[in-house]
Amino acid sequence: MDHNRTFTDKILLFVKGLAMGAANKVPGVSGGIVAFVVGFYEEFIYSLRRINGKAFKLLIGGRFRSFYAYVNGPFLSILILGMLFSYFSVSKILDYFLERKELYVWSLFFGMIIGSIYFIYNEFEAWNRKTLTIGVIGLIAGISISFLSPARENDNLLFIFFCGIISVSGMTLPGLSGSFILILLGNYVLLLVDSVNALYDTLAEMFQGDFSFVKNQKRLDTLVILGVFTAGSAAGLVTLSHLLGYVLKHFRNLTTALIIGFITGSLGVVWPWKKSIFLLGDNGAPVLDSNGNRIIVNYQRYLPDPSAAETWWAVGYILLGIVILIALEWYGKYRLKDA
Repeated sequence: MDHNRTFTDKILLFVKGLAMGAANKVPGVSGGIVAFVVGFYEEFIYSLRRINGKAFKLLIGGRFRSFYAYVNGPFLSILILGMLFSYFSVSKILDYFLERKELYVWSLFFGMIIGSIYFIYNEFEAWNRKTLTIGVIGLIAGISISFLSPARENDNLLFIFFCGIISVSGMTLPGLSGSFILILLGNYVLLLVDSVNALYDTLAEMFQGDFSFVKNQKRLDTLVILGVFTAGSAAGLVTLSHLLGYVLKHFRNLTTALIIGFITGSLGVVWPWKKSIFLLGDNGAPVLDSNGNRIIVNYQRYLPDPSAAETWWAVGYILLGIVILIALEWYGKYRLKDA
């Protein structure tokens, strides 16, 4: 591992953290893909697997410098800082565009997923009868999930903790999107939009000397939800990094084949042309969540109208998403050549 990074290297690592955080926020795109294609995936997994019993002994024993060095702290701290900064900033931007240009946002996501599939498939050279069978199983599973209705929003704290554990898998396993999983679990908006925005607004108010949020029970409840989700993510990041590291080491080809099939089959989940179906109460009026937003319970998909201008704009955003992922792959290859 490189422990002698220059200031420029640290800036680039921060930017990589920004990209990884943005990818984790996008439904269907894996932060692990970003780590893989820009060249720091192995160091990332290595660092996470160093968070073990020995690391905790160093921490409990007060040997903070030794702990920091043991877990590759100089690398993790910069990377996580970039991810956190991206996490809060992208949340606001994503919220804005989902409200105003939903078709184009989903089109960009759709294209980025296609780009992810292209990248993984292009790197995989171990197709045989066994891996092909596993790939088909993944494809069938993905198609099946595409026809599932997303679960309803659930703010039970135990379930929120579970969401944190599961969603963080997208950071450690290239191709598996934590945001996509949260959509299926019904808590994407609650955990990656509403909760993050609540924290952003709270920090902004505190910076201005305004502490009125302590009287806002809805805000406090949302912050508690974010705290529990963060705790679940931290627990999942440590435990899953060890488990997934073992699986990738001993069953790498089968795992990759399963990922390719699963992502390909699940493209229907982020099909851009769809109408939101909202939860209705007994009186026929839309049911609102804690922040006053309508609750999505499903999507009604439809084929695009080729005569509509917005259809071709959406196609353009799909192509842009593909180009973004392919560009990351090219960057990764040139980086390896220059190394």
